Amino acid sequence: MSDLHSLARRLMALDDRLAACMRCGLCQSVCPMFGATMKEADVARGKLALVSNLAHELICDPQAVAGKLDRCLLCGSCEAACPSGVKITEIFFEAREVVNTYLGLPPLKKMIFRFLLPRPELFNLSVRVGAPLQRLMLRRNHDAQETACAPMLSFLLGKRHIRPLAPRSLTSLTGPLDEPRPEGGLKVAFYPGCMGDKLYVDMAQACLAVLRHHKVAVFLPEGLACCGMPALASGDATGMLRQIAVNLPILRGDFDYLVTPCPTCTKTIHSLWPHYAQRLGTLERDAAARLAEKTLDITAFLVDVLKVAALPESDEGTLAVTYHDSCHLSKGLGIRSQPRTLIRASSPCRLVEMDEADRCCGCGGSFNLTHYDLSLRIGQRKRDNIVETGAAVAAAACPACMMQLEDVLSQNHDAVVVRHPVQLYAQHLGLDGKAPA
Repeated sequence: MSDLHSLARRLMALDDRLAACMRCGLCQSVCPMFGATMKEADVARGKLALVSNLAHELICDPQAVAGKLDRCLLCGSCEAACPSGVKITEIFFEAREVVNTYLGLPPLKKMIFRFLLPRPELFNLSVRVGAPLQRLMLRRNHDAQETACAPMLSFLLGKRHIRPLAPRSLTSLTGPLDEPRPEGGLKVAFYPGCMGDKLYVDMAQACLAVLRHHKVAVFLPEGLACCGMPALASGDATGMLRQIAVNLPILRGDFDYLVTPCPTCTKTIHSLWPHYAQRLGTLERDAAARLAEKTLDITAFLVDVLKVAALPESDEGTLAVTYHDSCHLSKGLGIRSQPRTLIRASSPCRLVEMDEADRCCGCGGSFNLTHYDLSLRIGQRKRDNIVETGAAVAAAACPACMMQLEDVLSQNHDAVVVRHPVQLYAQHLGLDGKAPA
């Protein structure tokens, strides 16, 4: 009975938050899902109408409600365009949590979010075992993006062109780091994120190399867990809280900033940890709030804090680079100019803007797993805009976006390589991207 009362209170709170929506439909013009399907139910306005009647809909057809709420990339485009300032993504997080509380979390998700991801040692072990075994499953595409297909796993991965797991994770290569602060200098905690640690290790190594080039000491502790966004996006706040509880004690120390190369991690730590950590207790809430104040995307750290500046226009290079604005970075954190400055600071790069640079690429984290056909359709539009520029490099300051761009470019046999802006800057500095252990 107490659970029902709690559910009722949460539904009433959602109703209060929906009052500001004017049903103006401006979200329609920016929603990548609506652009792909042209269905009102797929746009924010349609989903908010669903949420406003959530109690009735849950009783009538809870699975249908879950399915409709799941058809969203959580890119924040609607929220950024909303003239009433409705916190749409927060409402969707809450609605998904309510629905999953009502339905119960599927066993596989429960195992991943509550058992595997909060146990970094177990997660790392599974990747160490999986990395050598993938050679038996993957077939290299020999393309510019260095992707592979997995015909034997087509029942799970479909026809995706994926980047293989790195032979060794970043943290296994570097070990725990706690470098002494240089006199009068800065020290940062580096949070690579799951993809930076296990998939885009070359990108994470470039970040460490650049930080050391600028005489910034690095704190990279062992035992870091996922930031919790995959769990939260699936409606499992419990799983996210377990991951926060693992990370907070580890991320205590004498450092000036926490920097990440993943906007999703940055946004989650900066904006969501303080809110959700309240459920853990006062100490955790205060620790999360202090950490949030120091959290920065690495491009913002390099440009805003270290004052990396663009080269003079007369020194523009011959390598055409176009830039994709990642949703969590541009719409969630307001960071747009800093990655571009980093590209312009990297000889021989010449920035060439694409059309709809800030339109979602279609990845959406787990959305790519559950709705790959829609993800690929949205990604194709981004691919067309990239190729139209004639650029040789597509830059994205987000590992998830990099993965999506590699997939759609490889599917079309395009010779465009995908890089993080920090990788381009590291190359300009003459760094090989591999930070010494």
